[in-house]
Amino acid sequence: MGPTNVALVKLYQADQKLRQAQARLDAVSKNVRIQERKTAEISERLRLGQAKLREQQSQAAQLDLDVKTRDAHIDRLRTQQQNAKTNREYQTFLVEINTEKVDKAKMEDQLLAALEAIEKLGAETAELGRSLEAENAKLVEMQGEIGQRVAQLQREIEALHPGRRATAEAVPPRARDAYERLAERYDTDAMAAIAKPDRRREEYVCTACNMDLVTDIYNKLHSRDELVFCPSCRRILYIPDDLPVELAVHKVKERKEPHPKSNLKAAIGRQTSAQDVVKSVTVEDDPAPAPPHDT
Repeated sequence: MGPTNVALVKLYQADQKLRQAQARLDAVSKNVRIQERKTAEISERLRLGQAKLREQQSQAAQLDLDVKTRDAHIDRLRTQQQNAKTNREYQTFLVEINTEKVDKAKMEDQLLAALEAIEKLGAETAELGRSLEAENAKLVEMQGEIGQRVAQLQREIEALHPGRRATAEAVPPRARDAYERLAERYDTDAMAAIAKPDRRREEYVCTACNMDLVTDIYNKLHSRDELVFCPSCRRILYIPDDLPVELAVHKVKERKEPHPKSNLKAAIGRQTSAQDVVKSVTVEDDPAPAPPHDT
């Protein structure tokens, strides 16, 4: 591959190292993140429960005040009833007192329901408070256990950044821009190696999407210094180290020289055949014997 493609592969490999280091950091801190989410969920439930409890307490206080106000009003009506001068006036006060009692009974039922809700919410928020305290303690313990490992992995990631910047600067600007766009789209998987599934056939595929590639893709990547994209996933293609020319490009088999012993057998066979031919010719050319003369 040309210098541009070689530089891109180095940049791609630097990004892969960064990604792997970040994955190790994420794996180490995964349990802590889960615990943090659990703690945050309990904290939010506790906040909502406390808000609802305050609302119920305010409602109960208002109902209690209304009940007391009606009690005072009923007491005044009874005093006025006792001082009534006519039966009709007495009956009017009696109806009003009974109405106030009915309304007071409704308020007392509402107050009782509010007090029951307050008791239930109080128990729930208390339990959530204890749970939150326990989960917070667990989170602190977990953070202390993995703190050293996380710091080590973070230092490893920071140490990789200068090398990554250096490899990026070695790539021509246009090629780097194309790479960066694909890296953003594919989460650093901007490049894909080509593969040869069948060593006996000169056929290639993209290892990212398994798309079949043109037959001369290897020669194009090997001999030219230009970006070659997969026609399917549009990643930048490159030749991996485990696919050298002697494995990638199909060669016509050379004709093997015959073994010396085979040559000897062939020569002996040819000599024997020649001798047979000579003998047959000699026999055919020999004249027949003359008949005897008469005496």
